[in-house]
Amino acid sequence: MFDHLGIHVKDVAASVAFYKAVLAPLGAKVCSQDENGAGLGPDGNAILWLYAHKGAKGPGCHIAFTAPDRKAVEKFHAAGLKAGGKDNGGAGLRADYSPTYFAAFLIDPDGNNVEAVYMGG
Repeated sequence: MFDHLGIHVKDVAASVAFYKAVLAPLGAKVCSQDENGAGLGPDGNAILWLYAHKGAKGPGCHIAFTAPDRKAVEKFHAAGLKAGGKDNGGAGLRADYSPTYFAAFLIDPDGNNVEAVYMGG
């Protein structure tokens, strides 16, 4: 059901060390890392993203759900708006991510960035 999850952390290096240790037995490792964050997951596919955040309170997290097709992404966005979510990017291709990355983004009532993504093409 989940495609990937992003969370805000105060200390990227400390968080990478922790998640690297606890996820290694599950087959995950660091796929991408810089001073602003890191991605961890199996086979070079980051499913957990850690984002640097220096404020006292985090601004929420990013949660992406796998969709079965493009129509489901469109329905996700429309239903979210109807349910009181705020638009954070309508359904469409995100070629800067991948040539087949079709997604929509919403801000939920708690300020989290919620996404539905279909990678089928």
